[in-house]
Amino acid sequence: MSLISLIILVVIAAIAGMVGQALSGYSVGGCLVSMVVGFIGAFLGLWLARALGLPEPLPISVGGETFPLVWAIIGSALFTAVLGFFSRRRRLV
Repeated sequence: MSLISLIILVVIAAIAGMVGQALSGYSVGGCLVSMVVGFIGAFLGLWLARALGLPEPLPISVGGETFPLVWAIIGSALFTAVLGFFSRRRRLV
């Protein structure tokens, strides 16, 4: 994998992380955190899809590596929703 391919995959992961954070309604951090959330979301979403036996609808191939874009967005939305649920302070009445 070349450096250009790696940069393209990181940009795609950042976009997937940002879209996932927007869908969940909770933002974990800035652009660097969105990249990490995008990669974690790709792993989480792909694992979930394989566990349920679902196909990969929109894989993106860059430099011989495939990135599951739809599952990365779904996984990052789930990941940030869980983080948002646990990190919000609860108000006791």
